[in-house]
Amino acid sequence: MTASPSASAQDEKINWVASLPFIGVHLMCLFVFYTGVRPVDVAVCVGLYVFRMWGITAGFHRYFSHRAFKAGRGFQFFMALAGTLAVQKGPLWWAAHHRHHHRYSDQEQDIHSPLQKGFWWSHVSWILCDKYGETRYDSIKDYARFPELVWLNKLHALPGLLLAVALYFLGGFSMLVWGFFVSTTLLYHGTFTINSLSHVFGKRRYKTTDTSRNNWLLALITLGEGWHNNHHYYQNTANQGWFWWEVDLSYYSLKALSWVGLVKDLRTPSEQVKMAYLKYSPEERAALNAPMRTSWFAPVAARKKAAEQKMKAAEERVREALAAAADSLPSSAPTPQALLKRQ
Repeated sequence: MTASPSASAQDEKINWVASLPFIGVHLMCLFVFYTGVRPVDVAVCVGLYVFRMWGITAGFHRYFSHRAFKAGRGFQFFMALAGTLAVQKGPLWWAAHHRHHHRYSDQEQDIHSPLQKGFWWSHVSWILCDKYGETRYDSIKDYARFPELVWLNKLHALPGLLLAVALYFLGGFSMLVWGFFVSTTLLYHGTFTINSLSHVFGKRRYKTTDTSRNNWLLALITLGEGWHNNHHYYQNTANQGWFWWEVDLSYYSLKALSWVGLVKDLRTPSEQVKMAYLKYSPEERAALNAPMRTSWFAPVAARKKAAEQKMKAAEERVREALAAAADSLPSSAPTPQALLKRQ
């Protein structure tokens, strides 16, 4: 049984109560004006940003979502734990939703498309509603067979909480604010830019069925994820920067880890895949980078579609009411269906 349009819209509203921890992390950053700036705190902030971003990009994304390389069970759990410390839910939740995104990228079913529902929805609103709170286990069966990953996925908030406690005891309130709250907030929005800005700003080298773009600045702040058009063109590669000038720090680290045997079988694109864009005509290349218009909020088309869905739902309720009243009408009276046809 499918949910009605009105029920679906309700599920997509921000749950402000459930979102209080997320909002609280942002508000705690204001305490930097109270604690001041200590070099050690800033160093911890940057270090934890890079380490946890690596857990998201190399672990949650390239390994769990796309199986772009292989790892033993122990290092697999280490990557899952590193990503979970970023406080972006568990590895199975993250990877399953990301696989769904690729399956329907920028189509109506895409869970965070700026083309469909606007910039702010794709950037942050989608994670604050109730609709996508559960793990899509049917999309991540390959890793859901590991009980330690299922356990970590269910207790995803615990590692981040323990990290915050550890920082407080190691460096006091100042280190807690900088090392956890500031670092985590930067990490949130650094990661979220790939869902939002990477489909709005940048260059398109390859033809894809979506609006994915390459952006060097986003690649720097996300350790290589900003080469998004490359990635959407050929998803299952350990590297997303395919040319020497496309900096991809996550891939460099994976390459180094392969030298000591912690990971192996790193998938990379063939020369034929990389150079496919050379076959495009000048007109095709120009069309790839045509300006794209999107709204910061829900695009007009999406709002119009929502209104149409509400109208259809109202018409359906009227039809159901007429059908229910048919039993009490005299036999000579016209049926509700006949009345509707006359309109």
